Amino acid sequence: DQKPNIVLIMCDDMGFSDPGCYGGEIPTPNIDRLAREGIRFTRFKNAGRCCPSRAALMTGRAQHSVDMGWMTAVDEHRPGYRGQLSDSVPTMAEILKKLGYGTYLSGKWHLTVDGNYYKVADPRPNGSWPGDRGFDQNYGGLSGGGSYYTPRGLIRNETLITELPKDYYYTTAITRNAVGFIQQHDSSKPLFLYLAHYAPHRPLEAPEDRVDACRNLYIEGYDVLRQARFDRLKQLGILKTETPLPLHNADFENHRPAWETLPEQQKEKWITEMATYAAMVSIMDDGIGEVVDALKAKGLYENTLLLFLSDNGATAEGGKISKLAAALSNTPYREYKKSNYHGGVSSPFIVHFPARFQQQNGSLNRTLSHITDILPTCLDLAGIPYPASFKGEPITPPDGVSLLPALQGKSQPKRALFFQHESNCAITDETWKLVKHAENAPWELYDLTKDPFEQTDVAKLHPEIALRLEKQWNQWAKANNVLPLYHGAWDERISHFKTQNPDQDGID
Repeated sequence: DQKPNIVLIMCDDMGFSDPGCYGGEIPTPNIDRLAREGIRFTRFKNAGRCCPSRAALMTGRAQHSVDMGWMTAVDEHRPGYRGQLSDSVPTMAEILKKLGYGTYLSGKWHLTVDGNYYKVADPRPNGSWPGDRGFDQNYGGLSGGGSYYTPRGLIRNETLITELPKDYYYTTAITRNAVGFIQQHDSSKPLFLYLAHYAPHRPLEAPEDRVDACRNLYIEGYDVLRQARFDRLKQLGILKTETPLPLHNADFENHRPAWETLPEQQKEKWITEMATYAAMVSIMDDGIGEVVDALKAKGLYENTLLLFLSDNGATAEGGKISKLAAALSNTPYREYKKSNYHGGVSSPFIVHFPARFQQQNGSLNRTLSHITDILPTCLDLAGIPYPASFKGEPITPPDGVSLLPALQGKSQPKRALFFQHESNCAITDETWKLVKHAENAPWELYDLTKDPFEQTDVAKLHPEIALRLEKQWNQWAKANNVLPLYHGAWDERISHFKTQNPDQDGID
């Protein structure tokens, strides 16, 4: 009858195959331990980018329906794209707090419009800071970016932090505050900790000794390492396919050069980037071990549900060398963060609760699942019904579904998943995926049973299937404030929709 503690760990911009338990060469012993004692999902999908995934995670709903269709950079003055999380539905923290949980956030928030704290001398909560949305205590960044040594928008509860110690490192601070919240928690209450790591988001920054310790992992180059990851994914059983790894599946715009053709200077740059990235992941993994140790020391571990995931695929935002690095991180999938191909929307996802799911411990689960499923799953495991109203107004159930049947080794009802970010759009079911990479581009259709890596467009061979899926996507888009698709420059978008919606006040 005792409600479980919940520790929800999300990292930032980690690729599908980066952790060791998903085939990667990066040392991640603590994440791997969660996998050995838990359940790894092999077909878990996210919303493709930082803010949308965080909105979907916190509410269990399509990100556009809670006003986070794009980013916190701007309020576009139209439903679906307000630049911060809507207050029309509760967050997971608000639901759990109302039912007696102690609620804590350590790490990246990124659900508050940037102008609220960037453009004012003395920023104050505007309704979408963590403390406004159900967290008893919080430490971390309102911002989505910045240096690991001098992060932007850093707050403790309602106070902006302006001075940092000389030895400050963001990942270490996030871990230290998470451990502190556990230690200070009143054990008569259940605990909810949202541990939202910034790592391994760019910029790539890590202590030199940790980077040096990872350099030898990458001297063979991305071709050899990518194939090695692919082989391990098959050995682990995560991939069950006879389809070979595509030689060039990174972006379909510029085929990647073979490693041996790169100039030595570019090889060295790539090795340094990947060694730094690996060091950042490894430091985060150390911190996850510290959090587990803190739970054990507090006597909370046995009754704690731990979840681990990434918010989107690895990013190619740093140029050519970054694109080559992201192609390795997203093995075996196509494209990167922001894209709706598998490389952008596929996450490692681990559920760890050995005391509850002994028969499934160490197993793989192939259920098609989504980041919106985490909230209803947590509530289901805690025996908490989703509220019928919020702030005195009736609300509908979340879009996500509980994964409890899957965790018990049972089948889940079949369904379709929907995606949209910037000019990328997609819908996928168990067999087919319809996707396009630009607003005016044609829809592409992939038969995932024969083509799991999205290589061969068969839309012309199966026009009736493409049309059916397109109609489903359009229905979802109309129902969730996705339309109209409009992706000009920031100032152009704001000007356009201010004119269209003169009565829509801006958020600050």
